[in-house]
Amino acid sequence: MPKLYEYKGLVIFFYSNEHEPIHVHAQYGDTEGKIEIVLLMGQIVGLKYERVTGRKSLNRSKRLQFEKLVKVLADEIVQSWINYFVLHKKIITKKIDLKL
Repeated sequence: MPKLYEYKGLVIFFYSNEHEPIHVHAQYGDTEGKIEIVLLMGQIVGLKYERVTGRKSLNRSKRLQFEKLVKVLADEIVQSWINYFVLHKKIITKKIDLKL
């Protein structure tokens, strides 16, 4: 489970056996959500939040923090996906202490 970021108690990660479309998960305690990064012709055109089957959903506050983080770092997340799943590079976790 490559962990990309830690932000305000959220852990942002990919599962090791992920599938397309490109998406990222966030976990906070026993809750979880995921956001698909929607691409069109190689450009990010949107984000789509989804519940994770079998898991309690993030509360509103944590969901908004997660959505903001993904919006700000979407290009970097896509590059991390490529690095991990295509190029088989190791992911280094980043702790984000600043407000986004």
